[in-house]
Amino acid sequence: MRKNVWLFSLLLFTLLLSGCGQSIKDPLNWELQDFTFTNQENEKMGLADLKGEVWLADFVFTNCTTVCLPMMANMTDLQEQLKKEGLDVKIVSFTADPAYDSPEVLKSYAENYGADLSTWSLLTGYSPETIDKFAMENFKTIARKPADQDQAMHGTSFFLVDKNGVVMKDYDGLKPPVDDIIADAKILVSEE
Repeated sequence: MRKNVWLFSLLLFTLLLSGCGQSIKDPLNWELQDFTFTNQENEKMGLADLKGEVWLADFVFTNCTTVCLPMMANMTDLQEQLKKEGLDVKIVSFTADPAYDSPEVLKSYAENYGADLSTWSLLTGYSPETIDKFAMENFKTIARKPADQDQAMHGTSFFLVDKNGVVMKDYDGLKPPVDDIIADAKILVSEE
């Protein structure tokens, strides 16, 4: 009997410890450089505004005829799932075509998908060269619009960023692993 009590106590202690201090598995740990761009409300927004927030980032553009359509639909669905879970996770989409995507165009585009713009910012207000360099240096992805084409080239990942502006994970934005994203977001939101 004593042995059973001892084993039960050990098991309970182990379970309690395993629930504490969860962390992201295989984090990327890419520290973001400071930025200030313009959001869909024509207001300046940057890394300082996101300090203390957990957020998801991606790269899209409004004239996209291929991958942006499912990415926007998937991010909108993910936004709803995060809300249902009670998770305060912001979304930041960077346009890969800043010459065309004005704040007004981005706002209309997001509204067409049913995005909740109270927690979703779509950023523009930079040169094509700036976003290409920013995407590569910070998110290790491409965001380039060749001058002679109407379509931009960009990565299709969703990036999870912690409260300190560090990219922790990337996920397939075309087939996002929603359960994994939510589980990882829960860990980051609960961190002090």
